[in-house]
Amino acid sequence: MSENSKHTQSHIDSIARQEYEFLEQRTLSERVGDRIAGFAGSMSFVLIHVLLVLSWVLINVNQVSWISRFDPYPFSLLGMIVAVEAVVLSSFILMRQNRMTKRAERRDHLNLQIDLIAEKEITKLLQMVHAICDDMGLKQIAEDQELKEFSQETSVETLTQRLDDTLPEA
Repeated sequence: MSENSKHTQSHIDSIARQEYEFLEQRTLSERVGDRIAGFAGSMSFVLIHVLLVLSWVLINVNQVSWISRFDPYPFSLLGMIVAVEAVVLSSFILMRQNRMTKRAERRDHLNLQIDLIAEKEITKLLQMVHAICDDMGLKQIAEDQELKEFSQETSVETLTQRLDDTLPEA
């Protein structure tokens, strides 16, 4: 394995470890909720529901002679059960989405920190390139306006304010 591959693999391992830690830190109720929300979003869930509703309707319109009707048309009991199920399932799904949002926000904060470190490193490298060009007498490169601008440190606060002033309000 090359040195670059080892470096890349260490990043992959770090990310995987963080993901496993996030999953392990969930409470039992969160794990159960995630399982239920995951199943509710599957094709198996849809097929089971289609079969149950179809069976319910067939039984209650007297198409299955060996089972007596228990919820005649307009299937009020079925409507109530489906409504309650929708409320419960949507709660599980919302709880899962909230956890996923927190996870995404954590990743965003990590990405921002890495981006800020990379910006400082690149700025320092450009300053070094500028100094080398100056020292070697490469005036055309040393006096390049873009190089000078990119060699200046970026103020996150100033950038944030400029974005706030420029972007439309939601």
